[in-house]
Amino acid sequence: MSLAQQFAAYSEWRTQLSAGLGAFRKWITDNELSDAQIDLRIGHLLEKLREDRLNVAFVAEFSRGKSELINAIFFAEYGSRMLPSTAGRTTMCPTELMYDADKLPCIELLPIQTRESSTSISEYKRFPEEWKIVTLDIDSAEAMQEALRSVSEVIRVAPEIAEQFGFSTGDKEAAVVRMAEDGLVEIPRWRHARINFPHPLLMQGLVILDTPGLNAIGTEPELTLSLLPNAHAVLFILAADTGVTQSDLAIWSEHIGAPGRRKKGRLVVLNKIDSMWDELKSEDEINAEITKQTNSCAWTLDLPTSQIFPISAQKALIAKINDDKKLLVRSRLPALELALSQELIPAKQEIVYENTDAEFADIYMRMRGLLESRLAGLREQLGELTELRGKNKGVVEYMMGKVRIEKEEFESGLQRYYAVRSVFSQLTNKLFGHLGLDALRSLTRSTRETMTDATFSKTLSAAMKNFFNISRANLVKSDGEVSEILTMMEAIYKKFSVEHGLKPTGFSLISYEKDIERLEYWCDTHLNTMFQLITHEKNKVTHKFFEEVAVQVRHAFERANRDAESWLKAIMAPMETQVREHQIQLKRRLESIKRIHQATDTLEDRINELTHVENNLVSQIRTLESVGQDVHHVLRQSIGRRGLRNAA
Repeated sequence: MSLAQQFAAYSEWRTQLSAGLGAFRKWITDNELSDAQIDLRIGHLLEKLREDRLNVAFVAEFSRGKSELINAIFFAEYGSRMLPSTAGRTTMCPTELMYDADKLPCIELLPIQTRESSTSISEYKRFPEEWKIVTLDIDSAEAMQEALRSVSEVIRVAPEIAEQFGFSTGDKEAAVVRMAEDGLVEIPRWRHARINFPHPLLMQGLVILDTPGLNAIGTEPELTLSLLPNAHAVLFILAADTGVTQSDLAIWSEHIGAPGRRKKGRLVVLNKIDSMWDELKSEDEINAEITKQTNSCAWTLDLPTSQIFPISAQKALIAKINDDKKLLVRSRLPALELALSQELIPAKQEIVYENTDAEFADIYMRMRGLLESRLAGLREQLGELTELRGKNKGVVEYMMGKVRIEKEEFESGLQRYYAVRSVFSQLTNKLFGHLGLDALRSLTRSTRETMTDATFSKTLSAAMKNFFNISRANLVKSDGEVSEILTMMEAIYKKFSVEHGLKPTGFSLISYEKDIERLEYWCDTHLNTMFQLITHEKNKVTHKFFEEVAVQVRHAFERANRDAESWLKAIMAPMETQVREHQIQLKRRLESIKRIHQATDTLEDRINELTHVENNLVSQIRTLESVGQDVHHVLRQSIGRRGLRNAA
């Protein structure tokens, strides 16, 4: 199955899953089983499926053939090169290729001058007026090519302006840009580009990230701290004739293969193997040379050879355009496309499966528990009424008194429940005292003041360390408070006997702790080093810390807050629903016995009425099982050679 076919299958699976969840939501609403919290949770699942994206990043030093590879894999059917692909630098700024149906086909370009502020790219995405729009004429390949060249535009500025935008200058090895004879330097015109294009794969949720080379990568913090780490796949492109150069190794060790980085979906492409095609050598000799270079790259990068893919993107593009199957095979691109389809998409499906399955299972069990609670209450009521057959009014009065006592006991327990809710609120406030954004804002403010007032490098270093220590400590304290809330709720569920096969779902902050660890590692290796602190001015280090690092810590805490709030609502909702159901059942039992006490001839009518309700409830439970199984069946459908789960 090709990459396009595999991705289409994944997109169809996602569509079927959305349809199943939609049908489930409609059924529980039609049967008056839903509430605001359940509806919100299902709506959140559907929204995540609608917004689901598969992010693939292409990373390399310049002139390695990144853009040509993207052309060969995704745009060959257009019969020409869509992305600029010539010798030297063609991708001057990080470029995202995606599709948003709410926008016309276009290129959105964020001016390089926005680097003067401390605002991140993700925040600028909320302000469309800050971007320059270039329309795309998708009916003309020539017009599209011309428009896409705007991504490669540069401007000439004074060295001090380039430095201000984050581009180091001069003749040093570390220089990003070099000074010309007139004293000016060339820098990218744009900070970031987004291409909105109705390609079939992009329309199904694929997002391609084309990145500039090493020095340009280092100038855009969001690329290294967020976009690359969160990509589902990273294709690292090398040149077959040079192998792993020093700058290639720097990109790999700092941005892709660094300790703590995810290893799944990281593939190395050894491009331009056609440079090794020598007419004076046999095919076996050529293949032996390619194998030798592949083994050398694998050893240098400490990877298995199965993750190295020697190809010729240029020959593959020509082969696809000319429908030359023999050349396509020789280009070896199909092997890379197969690896992407077999590894990337099933791995992405597994992530969606795990996120959806746990949440849906909890919602399903809540609905099941609610119906079984109603059925149990109804059968208890039926049992009581059946026992009243042939009994005198004294027995009926006794039964009515018994239900009243139960009602009083329940209401007494309800007071304890309200008291526990008060404790729950106190624990929640305590949790957000550490996890909440107010605490982080206070920490950020005090850290900024310390760094601004610092006289020595040691003070700057200690302030950055302290920022991470307190952030991590707040997450650890929050994790302890989550455990305390969970323990209390488990005890309450048992005490009020409302579990009916349910128990509170857990919640973990470990993924956010790992985010903080990853950011601290980056800070310790790129910013909080003796070399950086000695060679850079204090205000530049401070600005860089808050622009590049602290903003990402804030994003991690924002995500943690959203997830914690959802969990707290979900953990209380099942008990509130079942307490309310028990209250309603007691009221109905008392009313039934009252009616029978007043007119004993209504006993059989009431029994028949409740028997009919019982049958409806049993039917509802069976239908719920069927609707739930439909969703589970779709969830467990596997795509690709690696199955997720066996079909239930």
